[in-house]
Amino acid sequence: MSERTSNAGSARNRTSVERRGDRELVVIRVFDAPRSRVYEAWSQSELFRRWWFPKSVSGVSLVSCELDVRTGGKYRLEFAVTGAETMAFYGKYLEVVPNARMAWTNDEGEEGAITTVTFEDRDGQTLLTYHEAYPSSDGLEEALHGSAAALPEQLDQLEALLSSHAE
Repeated sequence: MSERTSNAGSARNRTSVERRGDRELVVIRVFDAPRSRVYEAWSQSELFRRWWFPKSVSGVSLVSCELDVRTGGKYRLEFAVTGAETMAFYGKYLEVVPNARMAWTNDEGEEGAITTVTFEDRDGQTLLTYHEAYPSSDGLEEALHGSAAALPEQLDQLEALLSSHAE
């Protein structure tokens, strides 16, 4: 997969989506906010639910967001889909280092990935690296045509949230 970028925000805040090998996806974005604030948006349910799901997808809403962001903690996201039953995504946090790193499982199916997000300070901005390792190339292919395609929009929404809460 070649690099894909979002159009929102300034050029320095573009989102890079890259396939690495047969089983890995790496997404990189710089946010104009301190890493503690970016980390909070990933670790506090009330903030996370405001940006995580792409607003361009109609007929789906995030109805429940439970995050116990600590090593060994669990998460569960539940979505309502118009005309269908709810869908749940869940897993556990394998590693959490506040303001620096979090890694979790995606336990809803056999092709679930291990996701790691790092937060690096860059002169008051935050370099976010989102890395997913899939158990097979099929899992990665499925993500590239589904959830991974929405990541630039989701990170644009995170940027908007961070901008609206600038100190």
